[in-house]
Amino acid sequence: YLSIGIILVGCCPGGVSSNIMSYLCRGDVAYSVGMTTASTLLAPLMTPLLVWWLADTRIEVDVAGMFRGILLITLIPVGIGFLTNTMIGKKKTFKNIQSIMPGVSVTCLALIVGGVVAQVTPQLVNSGAELFLLMLCVVFLHNTLGYATGYWIGNLFGFNTAKKRTISIEVGMQNAAQAIAIASSPFIFNSGEMAIPAIIYALLMNVILLIAGTFMDVTPA
Repeated sequence: YLSIGIILVGCCPGGVSSNIMSYLCRGDVAYSVGMTTASTLLAPLMTPLLVWWLADTRIEVDVAGMFRGILLITLIPVGIGFLTNTMIGKKKTFKNIQSIMPGVSVTCLALIVGGVVAQVTPQLVNSGAELFLLMLCVVFLHNTLGYATGYWIGNLFGFNTAKKRTISIEVGMQNAAQAIAIASSPFIFNSGEMAIPAIIYALLMNVILLIAGTFMDVTPA
Protein backbone atom coordinates (compact mmCIF):
# COMPACT_ATOMS: atom_id res chain seq x y z
CA TYR A 1 0.00 0.00 0.00
CA LEU A 2 2.88 2.39 0.63
CA SER A 3 4.16 1.98 -2.93
CA ILE A 4 0.66 2.63 -4.27
CA GLY A 5 0.55 5.74 -2.10
CA ILE A 6 3.69 7.06 -3.80
CA ILE A 7 2.16 6.38 -7.22
CA LEU A 8 -1.09 8.07 -6.17
CA VAL A 9 0.71 11.27 -5.12
CA GLY A 10 2.52 11.43 -8.45
CA CYS A 11 -0.74 10.97 -10.36
CA CYS A 12 -2.56 13.81 -8.58
CA PRO A 13 -2.76 17.29 -10.15
CA GLY A 14 -0.62 20.25 -9.16
CA GLY A 15 -1.26 21.69 -5.73
CA VAL A 16 -2.86 25.10 -5.24
CA SER A 17 0.13 26.11 -3.11
CA SER A 18 2.25 25.89 -6.26
CA ASN A 19 0.67 29.16 -7.39
CA ILE A 20 1.78 30.89 -4.19
CA MET A 21 5.27 29.41 -4.46
CA SER A 22 5.52 30.51 -8.09
CA TYR A 23 4.78 34.06 -6.97
CA LEU A 24 7.35 33.89 -4.17
CA CYS A 25 9.95 32.37 -6.51
CA ARG A 26 9.43 35.12 -9.13
CA GLY A 27 7.87 32.69 -11.59
CA ASP A 28 5.09 33.23 -14.12
CA VAL A 29 2.01 33.21 -11.87
CA ALA A 30 -0.54 33.31 -14.70
CA TYR A 31 1.19 30.33 -16.32
CA SER A 32 1.16 28.52 -12.96
CA VAL A 33 -2.57 29.13 -12.45
CA GLY A 34 -3.25 27.89 -15.98
CA MET A 35 -1.26 24.68 -15.44
CA THR A 36 -2.92 24.00 -12.09
CA THR A 37 -6.38 24.61 -13.55
CA ALA A 38 -5.73 22.32 -16.52
CA SER A 39 -4.35 19.48 -14.38
CA THR A 40 -7.22 19.81 -11.88
CA LEU A 41 -9.84 19.65 -14.63
CA LEU A 42 -8.17 16.58 -16.13
CA ALA A 43 -7.68 14.88 -12.74
CA PRO A 44 -11.02 12.99 -12.57
CA LEU A 45 -10.10 11.18 -15.79
CA MET A 46 -6.30 11.07 -15.76
CA THR A 47 -5.62 10.23 -12.10
CA PRO A 48 -7.67 6.98 -12.09
CA LEU A 49 -6.27 5.92 -15.47
CA LEU A 50 -2.66 6.60 -14.47
CA VAL A 51 -3.04 4.81 -11.12
CA TRP A 52 -4.69 1.86 -12.88
CA TRP A 53 -1.91 1.77 -15.49
CA LEU A 54 0.96 2.01 -13.00
CA ALA A 55 -0.42 0.05 -10.06
CA ASP A 56 -3.11 -2.35 -11.25
CA THR A 57 -0.82 -5.38 -10.98
CA ARG A 58 -0.35 -4.69 -7.24
CA ILE A 59 -3.89 -3.73 -6.22
CA GLU A 60 -7.37 -3.72 -7.69
CA VAL A 61 -8.08 -0.18 -8.89
CA ASP A 62 -11.71 0.87 -9.23
CA VAL A 63 -11.30 3.43 -12.03
CA ALA A 64 -15.00 4.36 -12.08
CA GLY A 65 -15.05 4.72 -8.30
CA MET A 66 -11.97 6.93 -8.35
CA PHE A 67 -13.53 9.04 -11.09
CA ARG A 68 -16.67 9.61 -9.01
CA GLY A 69 -14.63 10.22 -5.88
CA ILE A 70 -12.38 12.83 -7.47
CA LEU A 71 -15.41 14.59 -8.91
CA LEU A 72 -16.84 14.82 -5.39
CA ILE A 73 -13.53 15.88 -3.88
CA THR A 74 -12.43 18.46 -6.44
CA LEU A 75 -14.58 19.57 -9.35
CA ILE A 76 -17.97 19.72 -7.61
CA PRO A 77 -16.70 21.87 -4.68
CA VAL A 78 -14.77 24.09 -7.10
CA GLY A 79 -17.88 24.43 -9.29
CA ILE A 80 -20.05 25.33 -6.31
CA GLY A 81 -17.51 27.92 -5.21
CA PHE A 82 -17.30 29.39 -8.70
CA LEU A 83 -21.08 29.67 -9.06
CA THR A 84 -21.48 31.11 -5.57
CA ASN A 85 -18.78 33.69 -6.19
CA THR A 86 -20.36 34.62 -9.53
CA MET A 87 -23.88 34.97 -8.16
CA ILE A 88 -23.36 36.62 -4.77
CA GLY A 89 -19.65 37.40 -4.73
CA LYS A 90 -20.18 41.15 -4.39
CA LYS A 91 -22.37 40.95 -1.30
CA LYS A 92 -20.78 42.02 1.99
CA THR A 93 -21.94 38.95 3.89
CA PHE A 94 -20.35 36.66 1.33
CA LYS A 95 -17.06 38.56 1.49
CA ASN A 96 -17.04 38.20 5.28
CA ILE A 97 -17.59 34.45 4.96
CA GLN A 98 -15.00 34.24 2.18
CA SER A 99 -12.35 35.84 4.40
CA ILE A 100 -12.53 33.00 6.95
CA MET A 101 -12.62 30.13 4.46
CA PRO A 102 -8.81 29.71 4.15
CA GLY A 103 -8.67 29.13 7.90
CA VAL A 104 -11.56 26.68 7.69
CA SER A 105 -9.83 24.81 4.86
CA VAL A 106 -6.55 24.52 6.77
CA THR A 107 -8.41 23.34 9.89
CA CYS A 108 -10.34 20.69 7.93
CA LEU A 109 -7.13 19.46 6.25
CA ALA A 110 -5.39 19.28 9.64
CA LEU A 111 -8.29 17.21 11.02
CA ILE A 112 -8.15 14.83 8.04
CA VAL A 113 -4.38 14.41 8.33
CA GLY A 114 -4.63 14.02 12.11
CA GLY A 115 -7.29 11.34 11.73
CA VAL A 116 -5.21 9.42 9.19
CA VAL A 117 -2.06 9.68 11.31
CA ALA A 118 -3.95 8.41 14.36
CA GLN A 119 -5.26 5.51 12.29
CA VAL A 120 -1.83 4.40 11.03
CA THR A 121 0.28 5.19 14.12
CA PRO A 122 0.19 1.58 15.40
CA GLN A 123 1.38 0.34 11.99
CA LEU A 124 4.22 2.90 11.91
CA VAL A 125 5.31 2.00 15.44
CA ASN A 126 5.27 -1.72 14.65
CA SER A 127 7.15 -1.18 11.37
CA GLY A 128 9.96 0.66 13.14
CA ALA A 129 12.18 3.61 12.26
CA GLU A 130 13.74 1.91 9.23
CA LEU A 131 10.50 1.93 7.22
CA PHE A 132 9.82 5.56 8.13
CA LEU A 133 13.32 6.62 7.06
CA LEU A 134 12.90 4.66 3.83
CA MET A 135 9.66 6.52 3.12
CA LEU A 136 11.38 9.85 3.81
CA CYS A 137 14.09 8.97 1.28
CA VAL A 138 11.57 7.84 -1.36
CA VAL A 139 9.43 10.97 -0.94
CA PHE A 140 12.55 13.16 -1.06
CA LEU A 141 13.67 11.58 -4.35
CA HIS A 142 10.14 11.68 -5.78
CA ASN A 143 9.76 15.39 -5.08
CA THR A 144 13.31 16.44 -5.98
CA LEU A 145 13.21 14.61 -9.31
CA GLY A 146 9.91 16.36 -10.04
CA TYR A 147 11.48 19.80 -9.56
CA ALA A 148 14.56 18.84 -11.58
CA THR A 149 12.55 17.29 -14.44
CA GLY A 150 10.26 20.32 -14.69
CA TYR A 151 13.21 22.70 -14.89
CA TRP A 152 14.94 20.48 -17.47
CA ILE A 153 11.78 20.47 -19.65
CA GLY A 154 11.74 24.27 -19.53
CA ASN A 155 15.36 24.31 -20.64
CA LEU A 156 14.65 21.81 -23.40
CA PHE A 157 11.97 24.05 -24.92
CA GLY A 158 13.94 27.26 -24.44
CA PHE A 159 11.54 28.91 -22.00
CA ASN A 160 12.56 31.98 -20.05
CA THR A 161 13.69 31.71 -16.44
CA ALA A 162 10.29 32.61 -14.96
CA LYS A 163 8.53 29.86 -16.92
CA LYS A 164 11.25 27.32 -16.10
CA ARG A 165 10.78 28.05 -12.41
CA THR A 166 7.02 27.73 -12.80
CA ILE A 167 7.16 24.39 -14.62
CA SER A 168 9.62 23.07 -12.05
CA ILE A 169 7.29 23.99 -9.19
CA GLU A 170 4.17 22.70 -10.96
CA VAL A 171 5.75 19.33 -11.71
CA GLY A 172 7.29 19.04 -8.25
CA MET A 173 4.38 20.17 -6.07
CA GLN A 174 1.48 17.73 -6.21
CA ASN A 175 -1.92 18.06 -4.56
CA ALA A 176 -1.06 15.97 -1.50
CA ALA A 177 -4.36 16.87 0.17
CA GLN A 178 -6.24 15.23 -2.69
CA ALA A 179 -4.03 12.14 -2.47
CA ILE A 180 -4.75 11.89 1.27
CA ALA A 181 -8.49 12.25 0.65
CA ILE A 182 -8.50 9.61 -2.11
CA ALA A 183 -6.42 7.12 -0.13
CA SER A 184 -8.42 7.46 3.09
CA SER A 185 -11.87 7.83 1.52
CA PRO A 186 -14.18 4.91 2.47
CA PHE A 187 -15.65 5.14 -1.04
CA ILE A 188 -12.32 4.65 -2.83
CA PHE A 189 -9.32 2.92 -1.17
CA ASN A 190 -10.16 3.38 2.54
CA SER A 191 -6.49 2.89 3.46
CA GLY A 192 -4.72 5.01 6.02
CA GLU A 193 -1.46 3.25 5.18
CA MET A 194 -1.75 4.37 1.56
CA ALA A 195 -2.07 7.97 2.73
CA ILE A 196 1.26 7.95 4.62
CA PRO A 197 3.42 8.94 1.60
CA ALA A 198 1.06 11.84 0.83
CA ILE A 199 1.26 13.05 4.44
CA ILE A 200 5.07 12.98 4.36
CA TYR A 201 4.98 14.62 0.91
CA ALA A 202 2.79 17.47 2.19
CA LEU A 203 5.21 18.11 5.05
CA LEU A 204 8.39 17.97 2.98
CA MET A 205 7.62 19.46 -0.44
CA ASN A 206 8.11 23.12 0.56
CA VAL A 207 11.33 22.32 2.40
CA ILE A 208 12.59 20.36 -0.60
CA LEU A 209 11.76 23.32 -2.87
CA LEU A 210 14.20 25.46 -0.90
CA ILE A 211 16.89 22.77 -1.30
CA ALA A 212 16.14 22.34 -5.01
CA GLY A 213 16.29 26.13 -5.40
CA THR A 214 19.99 26.02 -4.56
CA PHE A 215 20.60 24.03 -7.74
CA MET A 216 17.88 25.35 -10.03
CA ASP A 217 17.86 29.09 -9.25
CA VAL A 218 14.34 29.03 -7.87
CA THR A 219 15.09 30.30 -4.37
CA PRO A 220 12.10 32.38 -3.16
CA ALA A 221 12.44 36.15 -3.09
